Amino acid sequence: MKKEMSVSLALLPIVTIIVAASFSVFVWKAGMHFPLIFGIIVAAFVAVICDRKWQDAQTMMVNGVSRALPAIFILLIIGTIIGSWIASGVIPTIIFYGLSIIQPEIFLPIVALVTGIVAVTLGSSFTAIATIGLAFMVIGEGLGFPAGIVVGAIISGAFFGDKLSPVSDTTNIAPAMAETDLFSHVKHMLWDTIPAFLLSIIIFGVVGMSGSHSGTANANTISDIKSGLDELFVIHPLLLLMPILTIILMIKKTPAIPALISVSLLGALLAIVIQDSSVTAIINVMTSGFTAESGIPTIDSLLNHGGLTSMLETIALVILATALGGLLESTGAFHILTKKIMANVKSTGSLIASTILSTFLVAFATGAQLLAIMLPARTFVQKYKAMSIDTINLSRAVEAAGTVGINLVPWGVPAVFVSGLFDISPIEFIPYAFFVFLVPLINLIFGFTGWTITRRHYEKEHVDSSLKGEQVI
Repeated sequence: MKKEMSVSLALLPIVTIIVAASFSVFVWKAGMHFPLIFGIIVAAFVAVICDRKWQDAQTMMVNGVSRALPAIFILLIIGTIIGSWIASGVIPTIIFYGLSIIQPEIFLPIVALVTGIVAVTLGSSFTAIATIGLAFMVIGEGLGFPAGIVVGAIISGAFFGDKLSPVSDTTNIAPAMAETDLFSHVKHMLWDTIPAFLLSIIIFGVVGMSGSHSGTANANTISDIKSGLDELFVIHPLLLLMPILTIILMIKKTPAIPALISVSLLGALLAIVIQDSSVTAIINVMTSGFTAESGIPTIDSLLNHGGLTSMLETIALVILATALGGLLESTGAFHILTKKIMANVKSTGSLIASTILSTFLVAFATGAQLLAIMLPARTFVQKYKAMSIDTINLSRAVEAAGTVGINLVPWGVPAVFVSGLFDISPIEFIPYAFFVFLVPLINLIFGFTGWTITRRHYEKEHVDSSLKGEQVI
């Protein structure tokens, strides 16, 4: 018979990983891989103490990782897209024309808005960041904006779009775990997402007009970047059709992986036909990334990206995080902790706050979006039903913290991805990701005021017997 796990044992892997992650990120500068390994070791040790066999722990980790396989395939394809879109001249063309028409005063709002539109259509914050975001980063440096502010605007737009896109994996997983339907979930999220995004746009507008850039002082820099791009690539407005084609594929509801593969291969074809790349060269670019030798540091540092291999660090992080999540879920460690949290829930406000707190707990412990959404949603669904609160409030809350709020975790998968892509520390851009702060905050306000909180009576057979009789105060 398996031993009952104590709260202290359940908390041990999470405390281990948060402490190790803090030292690794801020002191050792060694990334997040070893802290996750430490967390897995401790979680497996806890499982053995509770009379689980090693084979059981191994199965838990395998089951956890298996859920991440679609995301892993998408990350690999994104790596090839970055390479082929740079080699084909698509991203350089966006940069070239962007530097020609965008004014510094409206640049940051445009970054957030356009990245958001692309992310809504693609259903992937990572793809939007790695394509249009990469172009905006070069434009921003040319206009004299600090890198952290530009990345903050890119993240705000990308995760606004990811949160509302009906083709996003997180947007589909949240309602599925909360036992509600997709379109009711998306509609309910408009209440927190639109105000948070509009406030972010206003803040970025104020920042842009406040002189946080050197503006015309960078006229020579802009000219150098445009000249360098013109020498390296064939710049043509028809190349701008590639992002439009990608958007059309998603509007047609083409499955994500086939659509992204098609976009990647078309980029490779354009590189061969328009940029006169050889097949060997483009295969190498899609494998190991593009190498620019313009002699202009801004161009070289931001275009030397892409390729399958560029995604391996992020993929390793996803694998480790989901393995840890499999252990925390299957051993019941997370359930024990959330049960303690739920014991003090007596009102709608405390329920929403507990949901967001639990989601952040998983986010800080694992750094993985999918786990931060799935574990709390599955744990809290019966509590919402017992308190006659529609589970669309649950799906909205876990998206607020799990899809968006996880960007506040310096060692989280999204922050590590962005940090690696733009070669910038998470500490430099997190303070400027205004949307990321606002969404969870607005949800807390809704919870304690009761505004936008939808009520629903669930039939007795749909409510776990252990939670029947709970009342909303």
